[in-house]
Order: sequence, then C-alpha cells, then structure tokens
Amino acid sequence: MLYHLLYPLRDQFSGFNVFRYITFRSAGAVLTALLVSFIFGKPMISWLRRLKVGQHVRDDGPQSHLTKQGTPTMGGLLIIAALVGSALLWSDLTNKYVWVVLFATLAFGAIGFWDDYLKVVKKRSTGLRAKEKFGLQIAAALAIGFFLYYNPGDPYSTYLSVPFMKRILIDLGWFYIPFAVIVIVGSSNAVNLTDGLDGLAIGLVGIAAAANAVLVYLGGNRVIADYLKIQYIAGSGELVIFCGALLGASLGFLWYNAHPAEVFMGDVGSLSLGAALGTLAVVTKHELILVITGGIFVAETLSVVLQVGSYKLRGKRIFRMAPMHHHFEQIGWPESKVIVRFWIAGIILALISISTLKLR
Repeated sequence: MLYHLLYPLRDQFSGFNVFRYITFRSAGAVLTALLVSFIFGKPMISWLRRLKVGQHVRDDGPQSHLTKQGTPTMGGLLIIAALVGSALLWSDLTNKYVWVVLFATLAFGAIGFWDDYLKVVKKRSTGLRAKEKFGLQIAAALAIGFFLYYNPGDPYSTYLSVPFMKRILIDLGWFYIPFAVIVIVGSSNAVNLTDGLDGLAIGLVGIAAAANAVLVYLGGNRVIADYLKIQYIAGSGELVIFCGALLGASLGFLWYNAHPAEVFMGDVGSLSLGAALGTLAVVTKHELILVITGGIFVAETLSVVLQVGSYKLRGKRIFRMAPMHHHFEQIGWPESKVIVRFWIAGIILALISISTLKLR
C-alpha cells in the first residue's frame, strides 16, 4: 500500500525512491509487524482471558505441563494480524505471488480458527474431525496448486529443482498439483505438531522466515540467480517483504509466547504459519530445500509417524513420548533447554539450506 502511495511521488521528493528497494520495504515489514505485536499483544491476551479461551492440557502429557492449563490460546490471531497487515502495507499489491501466500495464510488460519473455536469455545474434545480438517486443507492447497500449474508467467511452473545439483530440473507435469498439496498440507501440520512447548514453534518459524528471505531474494534476482545457477522466478523477489513480515510477527509473538508463555498460538496460528512456509517453498521452487530449512518440523512429524507405526506393528514405542520434543522432556531435559537446543539445530539447518545455493 505504501509502495503504491509513496513511490509514484519520487519525482516530487527523491526520498520516496527508497520504496523501490525490496530490502528497504522488507526492513519496514519486520518493524511494522513487531510494532503491531507490541501494541496489540497485551490487549489481545486480556481479551482472550475475558472470553475464557484457555488451553486444555491432556492428562497423558508431561506432568509439568499441567500448570499451563487455562493459559489463553488462539493467539495466532495476533500473528495473522501483524503478518497480513504488515505485508499489505509494504508489498507491491499488483504482485500475484503476494496474494497467493496471503491466501494460504488466511485460508489455513480460518481452518485453524474453526478448529480452535470448536475445542475451546464449544468444548468439543477433538475440534474438527480429521476428515473435515484435512478435507478443507486439501481444498485450499488444491486451489494454490491449480493456480501455479496454470501460471502463464512461469514457464517452469511444473518443474522441481534439486538441491546441490546445477540446472537439474524434474518436470512433474500434472503431478505437480498433488505434489504442491502434499508440501503445503504437510508443512502446515508439521508446524502444528511442533507447537507443544513455549516458544518452540514460533522461534523455528522465525528462523525459517529469515532463511527464506535470503533464498527468495537470491532466487528473485535475475543476475544473482544466473550466477548461482538457480531457478529464477520473475516477480518472486517481492515475497521477501512477506518473509520480513513473517519474521517480525514471529518475533513479536515470541515476546509473549516465550517460557513461561502468556499465550499460545493455537491451531489458528500453527496451521497458517506452516501453510505460509509451504506455499513460499512451492512458489519459489524450494520445496526440497524446505525439508532442510524446516528440518526440525520434519523430524517432529516423523517422530509421530514412527511412534504410531511402531506401536501398531510391534506393540512397542520408539520414543518415550511423541512428538519428539516431549521425548527429551521425559528423559530429563528442562523445557527451556529443549527449546533453545531445538532453535540452535534450526539455525544450523537454516544455514545449511542457504549454503545449498552455492554448493551446486
């Protein structure tokens, strides 16, 4: 919005020329999302308390988590407000990719909101039924997949790039659509599974947002993309502003979600953030790099799959408790230590993902 209002005035006042630079607007997006979080964070937490929208803690979970019973949830509304508001303020709104990631964020956020509403307001123990939740997620992801498949501005819309390999592109053809659905829905639910400790998921999302900002900027610049031998997606560089807004919203929410948490994000936050990361990967052709950038999310998901599979097939559990972060709590790691060590691992993986651009 600011881009459209102020950049055209550059001839009258040369200072407005800075709005042409993605780096400037990205920094503005980070700070704006932070400011929105700080201004509305406390009032929103108080509002959620008044509504008695409290977190339910399962009895079969870690006993140390019972003290979190009743902590306000659905704080993801704050994240979405800061993220979407900042992105709209600083982005070039004629860019179609901006609207694609915003659609993913809001659509999955709406699904998460409905699920949270049923659980904490209507007191339905399971919220949305599994088939309802996955059905809605698949429908939203299909809409994105079809849009990108028929995207006339990207001649490589159905191609998959391979990390560490120069110019190796795999044409998925029509299978690109279900592949995009798997990436987006899988990423959304992976973040949801990771959201089990104070600040864990939102910290990792912030790390992934910073890494994606670098990946998107390099891939959206024709000169740099040609030098690094990576796929150039015309117009995708504008998504750096979205990544900046995502980073700012994550840091702002972490202020309140850090241990001991004053508020939880709920499904409205985790599903929307995961979908945003998955959609960023699909749009910028970094689907396989997402496995590295979001390696902790992948590991958490695999821990649940392996735990359930092992118990059904062998009657034995691999981990003391799944997802994996609970396993480390059960073997004696304090919650704060699990969180910080997972963040450290996330930073290492983010650096590795960026290095893949050069190691080709």
